[in-house]
Amino acid sequence: MGLCLSRNSTVKKRPTSRRLTNQSAAAAVSGGAVNGSNRWSRNRSTKRDDSLIQERALAAAILFQQQLQNGGGGGGAVPFDRSTSLRYPNLNSKKNQPLPRSSSSRARSLTDPLLQPHQLVSNQELKVDDLETNHFVLVHGGGFGAWCWYKTIALLEEAGFKVTAIDLTGSGIHSFDTNSIASLSQYVQPLTDFLEKLADGEKVILVGHDFGGACISFAMELYSFKVSKAVFVAAAMLTSGQSALDIFSQKTDSNDLMRQSQIFIYANGNDKPPTAIDLDKSLLRDLLFNHSPAKDVALASVSMRPIPFSPVLEKLCLSDSKYGSVRRFYIETAEDNAIPIALQQSMVSNNPPERAFHLKGADHSPFFSKPQALHRLLVEISRIQST
Repeated sequence: MGLCLSRNSTVKKRPTSRRLTNQSAAAAVSGGAVNGSNRWSRNRSTKRDDSLIQERALAAAILFQQQLQNGGGGGGAVPFDRSTSLRYPNLNSKKNQPLPRSSSSRARSLTDPLLQPHQLVSNQELKVDDLETNHFVLVHGGGFGAWCWYKTIALLEEAGFKVTAIDLTGSGIHSFDTNSIASLSQYVQPLTDFLEKLADGEKVILVGHDFGGACISFAMELYSFKVSKAVFVAAAMLTSGQSALDIFSQKTDSNDLMRQSQIFIYANGNDKPPTAIDLDKSLLRDLLFNHSPAKDVALASVSMRPIPFSPVLEKLCLSDSKYGSVRRFYIETAEDNAIPIALQQSMVSNNPPERAFHLKGADHSPFFSKPQALHRLLVEISRIQST
């Protein structure tokens, strides 16, 4: 998002490695060849034993889980809770009450012995047809497009969900000129058009990232009866009367990375207000993708488009009867350089959602940096029943 303010990130020191000197290497070769060979054999044997033990333990745990699901285990057994994060009761009371948070991290492969059976999200065990809705609608942030969700789309569809990723006006492959967008309603129109065309009684789960949080809030006010849940992912979660600019201006720093990366576009002349904001491509990695794979950074660098300026200035009018009737959830990104974690937690505190989740190791773009962990949280949120 083009107007948020971030803290300077700290650089972690790399752990030093021990080096083998020439003298010690020579001594190891000449004086201890036989002993070294024996030690090597023992080490290899120990590693094989450890690996075998870990594989057997994992197999036993999975077998035990299957027995419990089939009604075995001696009767009265409690089924596994495959949730990847802690669950908390509804906190619809005091605004100043601290909101408990849960944590999640990137999933490892099935062959990784560190992966516990209860962390698995099995597509066979997930019955999406039993959910209130199995349709996710993904809304990108400022400068992004539907393309940024490609990993999330694949994971959700593989799990049996229906997924729609929206290109907002002037974003992604939408051909409209960004500089000509004059209002938030115009910017969000592809989303509102989609919701309007939904069949009677059909509901969706809206997921908004970055400035997409303001966009789904706008849509929730218009079509609350078509939205089952709303998920804000490192997103602007506004209260009535606020604009995205109001939120992001709370963090001001003259050396801020976001301010350094902003390039204002004056399509109507330098004596007029800016029409859009672009981001310096050389700073994208540090700002938005500090933990993301290089191939995703490359994709973003050739796909991102300017952010329309007028929608960022627009204050939302949100009512308790419409916007307030939709169940909201927030996913915080711990290593975010664009919307700092302190600002995210401030929005959660000032406008408490039903639950908040804390995504460890995620930068501002968790669909790139933590796609498996983000997927697990979205699946978990889809399963949460109303109380």
